[in-house]
Amino acid sequence: MEYWILFGVFSLLLLNGTPVAFCLGIASVATALWLGLPPLVVFQQINSGMNVFAMMAIPFFIFAGDLMIRGGIADRLIGFAASMFGHLRGGLGQVNVVTSTLFGGISGSAVADASAVGGIMIPQMKARGYDADYAVNVTANAAIIALLIPPSHNMIIYSIAAGGNLSVADLFTAGIVPGLLLALSLMITAYIVAVRRGYPTGAFPGFAMIGRSLLRALPGILLIGIIFGGVRSGVFTATESSCVAVIYAAIVASLVYREMGWASFWQATLGAVRTTAMVLLVIGAAGAFGWLMAFLQVPQKLVLAMRGVSDDPFVVLLMINVILIVLGTFMDMAPMIIICTPIFLPVVKAFAIDPIHFGVILILNAGIGLNTPPVGSVQFVACAVGKISIGESMRTIWPFYGASMLVLLLVTYIPALSLWLPALFR
Repeated sequence: MEYWILFGVFSLLLLNGTPVAFCLGIASVATALWLGLPPLVVFQQINSGMNVFAMMAIPFFIFAGDLMIRGGIADRLIGFAASMFGHLRGGLGQVNVVTSTLFGGISGSAVADASAVGGIMIPQMKARGYDADYAVNVTANAAIIALLIPPSHNMIIYSIAAGGNLSVADLFTAGIVPGLLLALSLMITAYIVAVRRGYPTGAFPGFAMIGRSLLRALPGILLIGIIFGGVRSGVFTATESSCVAVIYAAIVASLVYREMGWASFWQATLGAVRTTAMVLLVIGAAGAFGWLMAFLQVPQKLVLAMRGVSDDPFVVLLMINVILIVLGTFMDMAPMIIICTPIFLPVVKAFAIDPIHFGVILILNAGIGLNTPPVGSVQFVACAVGKISIGESMRTIWPFYGASMLVLLLVTYIPALSLWLPALFR
């Protein structure tokens, strides 16, 4: 009966439109009362879930991303990508994907990516004759690249949810090849759709213009190398790298590009505080929910159930992918990672699947979920920027879904895509 209370209360509240943090917290309290546990235990677990030193990296990376949006870094990255790819058929679609990849390597946030890049690219694409649904779908799907490449704070959340025993540096490294593969697949898809719709080509601006655009964008691009290189080489931890990112972003935005004053800095600070408060509340509540699942031995029973279906790791991964895709349609990313990690990580370990490999699979699944209603936060942001309805976007998003699903299958069944690069650095 306790399982029905834990998952039933959570599901009913979620379907009723209750915020995820409250769904998790109320379901946890209800289950604790049914089991005869003091409710204080739930609140202790919420506090414990948030009181993790490595979690400090998340607000600082959020703050750094907000500073970059307001400091003109996104504009320079778009200019550089446009000089490289703007002349291709449907070139602004290619520019959108490349810019999202570059900006994602700085912000680590899909929502920030969709907001910053989409806020600039979608109006430009519409003004130059691109359909609004195409502009929105390219933006929304390209934004999830940020979840795979450093400095993805969702990789940090996964490491914490896994018990803090997984190397954040290895996770950062493991997401690079899948992230670039996703970018390539979306660029090809964007080109094919552009050809079918007859979108225009542009004039090649020349190598001199590319060089000038690169120089203008270089201060922002260098941050990617500073974050990844510093963490990977051991010069600083992921938490320390987030502080370095904030200081560097503030210096570039205010002294190099000179586009951020005190008013913008204050707005970025308030925005980061609000986002951090929401994220940490969800993480804390999910920690209590996860503790109750461990108390009720949900992971162990799931391992036995899956062994009853098949002992083949390929079949097990297929079942997990299907479950994660379904969960992604109604669960946001942070709670999904924190809830699903303690459930599925023991399962994949029992089938000799590498936890780093599984982390990339989980995060890519959760990223695809950010573009699937009813809880597709990235899709909502892109549609709001593009001023179209979710229904208009969903009617033509399928080629981009197909590209993302293809990459998910490749990452799932070719572990070397995730594990080759981390092994190279060891």
